[in-house]
Amino acid sequence: MKKLQEVLRDWEAVIGLEVHTELTTLETKMFCDCKLSHDDEPNTNVCPVCLGMPGALPVPNKKAIESIVMAGLATNCEIQPRSYFYRKHYFYPDMSKNYQTTQGPVAFCMHGHLDLEVSGQGAKERPDSTVEKDAQGSYVAPIRILRIHMEEDAAKMVHVGGGEGRIGGASESLIDYNRCGTPLIELVTEPDLRTPEEARLFMEKLRQTFLTLGISDCSLEAGSMRCDGNVSIRRRGTTEFGTKTEMKNINSFKSLHDALEYEICRQAEVLEEGGIVYQETRHWEPSKRRTVVMRVKETADDYRMYPDPDLAPFDLSDEFVQSCRERVPELPDAKRDRYVQTHGLKRTDASQIAGDPAVARFFEEAITYAPKAVQTIANVVVNLVPATTAVTAAQVASLSSLLAEDAITFAQAREVLELVDGTNDDPQKVVDERGMRQSTDTNALAATVEEVLARCTDQVRQYKEGNKKVVGFLVGQCMKASRGTGNPKLFNQLLRQRLEE
Repeated sequence: MKKLQEVLRDWEAVIGLEVHTELTTLETKMFCDCKLSHDDEPNTNVCPVCLGMPGALPVPNKKAIESIVMAGLATNCEIQPRSYFYRKHYFYPDMSKNYQTTQGPVAFCMHGHLDLEVSGQGAKERPDSTVEKDAQGSYVAPIRILRIHMEEDAAKMVHVGGGEGRIGGASESLIDYNRCGTPLIELVTEPDLRTPEEARLFMEKLRQTFLTLGISDCSLEAGSMRCDGNVSIRRRGTTEFGTKTEMKNINSFKSLHDALEYEICRQAEVLEEGGIVYQETRHWEPSKRRTVVMRVKETADDYRMYPDPDLAPFDLSDEFVQSCRERVPELPDAKRDRYVQTHGLKRTDASQIAGDPAVARFFEEAITYAPKAVQTIANVVVNLVPATTAVTAAQVASLSSLLAEDAITFAQAREVLELVDGTNDDPQKVVDERGMRQSTDTNALAATVEEVLARCTDQVRQYKEGNKKVVGFLVGQCMKASRGTGNPKLFNQLLRQRLEE
């Protein structure tokens, strides 16, 4: 099978995403007062409404409506003043009503967009000239959002048992209805994505946005955020859509990229050999790195959708939408730009910090302790502080001040972080107690430099012959001679000055 970049020279991929996000930060389900939880004993958070008992009447969750309106505002959607809930009919054990309550042609949020900044290796996936690239090959891809609609999640099926001849290795399927009725928003893009990398970046940006809004924990591992990818291909220069296939329930950024990459290359191979691409739903198998057929794709007519007679039309007042607008916090792109403009951070560091609300809060607390070491704090937060650490913002600020003063090296900073993790110890105190503070006494360091140059005559000769790389070796010898107490930057500077004399 051809490689992706080779395929994309002749074929253009047309990709659309359907992103499902559970509103996990709410307390109750979408249409009843049952507790929202997936970790309790099975079937303990249920009632006649979420079990679909005859005569039970649903009541919409106002906080869930607020959440979807905030999601729409954050993704530049038009908020619709009137929309309806529909019944989407299908028979499956995880939906006891035999229909799913969802929205019809007009959703709460319509016609939005997100702009993707694509750079580095990912930008090379798009070899065509339909986007304007800068000198580094980076470009901005505007991705239209068709709609964001509200629906309820299905129950959870658990397959257990086993034995010879059992399908999938299980002999029984159990159903936990605790999840049934969980508020779920589905965002549907237009088919504007052209590469697997663009699809991955879109998912990442959407996750960052929803986390910042605080409407979901967006856990791909736990399934509270999952994605279906639709993809077709067409010859470059043509505009007619090809036959699409759909990858269901992709639960990681890497799987999304890899599944789309495989499917694009598979479809190209089928068409180039004179075959036919069928409209079907496929499953991504990460272990075998391939997609396999699940079923033939249903059409909209199969669902027999019509307005839910138990739910009145939903009217959103201007006051309600404005109250939601006022609750939308500073979004990741705006926060990134503020970090760059106000604090002078590198754009990559600013993006990484702004993309995670917890990290952004930690960073902003840390810079209140050491406002003169902002860029060093950003470097420490991005490169040294893992997500599982228990260090405080004050400790990171103290450590960053040491780095900014060249009192310790980055390697020593990593060691100090490990020492203070989970304690109330001040990194400054730890550095002094362990004799880790580096000397910046130029006279003392110059004496060490003279000593090292006197005994490393071979490296001195190599430097004078043009091998400048030996300075690294000489810095190491100086650090060894000073027992790690000398500042390596100053050693490097002094060595070069002395060698050029």
